[in-house]
Amino acid sequence: MKAPDAATIILRTATRAALGALLAALACGVVAQDKKASRGGIWTCEVNGRKVTSDRPIPECTTKEQRVLNADGSLNHVVPPTMTADEKAEADAREREAQALRVAQQDAVRRDRNLMARFPNEAAHRKARENALDTARNAIRISESRIKLLESERKPLMDETEFYVGKPLPAKLRSAIDANDASLAAQQSALQNQQAEVGRINANYDEELVRLRKLWAGAPAGSLGPASAPATPPVPAAAPSKTSAKADGTVRAR
Repeated sequence: MKAPDAATIILRTATRAALGALLAALACGVVAQDKKASRGGIWTCEVNGRKVTSDRPIPECTTKEQRVLNADGSLNHVVPPTMTADEKAEADAREREAQALRVAQQDAVRRDRNLMARFPNEAAHRKARENALDTARNAIRISESRIKLLESERKPLMDETEFYVGKPLPAKLRSAIDANDASLAAQQSALQNQQAEVGRINANYDEELVRLRKLWAGAPAGSLGPASAPATPPVPAAAPSKTSAKADGTVRAR
């Protein structure tokens, strides 16, 4: 038998290679199609008592539950009914509320950890309280000294008004008394604010200490709920004027 020549051998080799490539491509296509079908799954639901199946979501079943099956018939997952506008609004509201709670919990954890880092023990917390109170108490001392000075400046002014009982006060004297009144009222208001600040500082540190003692005892960060808002000092009432001069500049008899 005559041996094939070189051209025949090359032709046969090329034909075999092309055939192999074609078979491989067909096999890959089948596998890809199977995978795609597997990913899509088999959708099934009941319409008027009749079981309906499809390779995609079933439009007639948007208002009811749809089951997605694997190729072997086992359950892959369940798709709930499409929500109405009202149902979606309610679901969105619940999700926003849940998200707010998650954020609040994260904030509580972060706050408690920062609190523990800032105050590792009660001595550190007590020192911080005293430092905060020192500033407020110093402001109170300054205000009290200023009030005493204003009251001492007021006495000779009021003594001078004795010469004008039932008469209009001189403009200069009336102006000095008015200025003293305004300064004294402002300083008394500042003093009330500073005294309220001392109370606010103590209230905040007291509440903080209750929380810290639980954290020092081993309570997990964020497990104690939200902390209360810092105490706000009350707005002081305006201090009554001590002026004895009437609005028309005359002085009451005493």
